[in-house]
Amino acid sequence: MMESIKLREEYIKLGQALKAANLVESGVEAKYEILDGRVKVNGEVCTMRGKKLYAGDEIEYEGVHVKIEQ
Repeated sequence: MMESIKLREEYIKLGQALKAANLVESGVEAKYEILDGRVKVNGEVCTMRGKKLYAGDEIEYEGVHVKIEQ
């Protein structure tokens, strides 16, 4: 399943992107899911909640793929 998030700024942080895509309900939940290694950015596990995502980046969480778009 592929979804997308449109950027309002130059970038979005990973935790914010998970919330914007409705994959988690809160920033706290996003934090723990990321720290537990359950989130991939561009195909690789990422444990940095503040990772900046730019147009073209892709995140994956629980089988859902989300593309970051301009």
